[in-house]
Amino acid sequence: MSLPEALTAKADDVLALCRQHGLMLATAESCTGGLVAAALTAIPGSSSVVERGFVTYSNHAKIEMLGVPGALIEAHGAVSAEVARAMAEGAVSHSRADVSLSITGIAGPDGGSASKPVGTVHIAAALRGTLTLHRACLFAGDRESVREQSALVALDLIIERICSFRR
Repeated sequence: MSLPEALTAKADDVLALCRQHGLMLATAESCTGGLVAAALTAIPGSSSVVERGFVTYSNHAKIEMLGVPGALIEAHGAVSAEVARAMAEGAVSHSRADVSLSITGIAGPDGGSASKPVGTVHIAAALRGTLTLHRACLFAGDRESVREQSALVALDLIIERICSFRR
């Protein structure tokens, strides 16, 4: 699988920042299916930073692997700010990572609704002991484009989370 150059460049930036601050990273991905973890681990030496990646495509996986409360998914839907935050926080609490990112969304071409159209994505970044950041996005384009855009925003958000706390 060939990854977009912008994605691997951004992943390299994240790895360098984590190394600089001595942080281990975990990912929790749904609609991207491990794309961020693939970008990170495509870079030699990433094992010094990447602790693990969770691909939690189903609601059951989000509950079982990350500890996302089923009631939260029922109340807000799997594609929501609340679930994205719970996924990121769960990735930290269910790993040895200090920092994590999560992505949950509707990449398409099916699955959208009037309230959550295709391209709706929620992204969160958690750093142990700090407030979890969240971004709500509505991306245009085909499935591949939505997934790539989601991955890029997630990497930007984890950079923001680390930099805003580690100054």
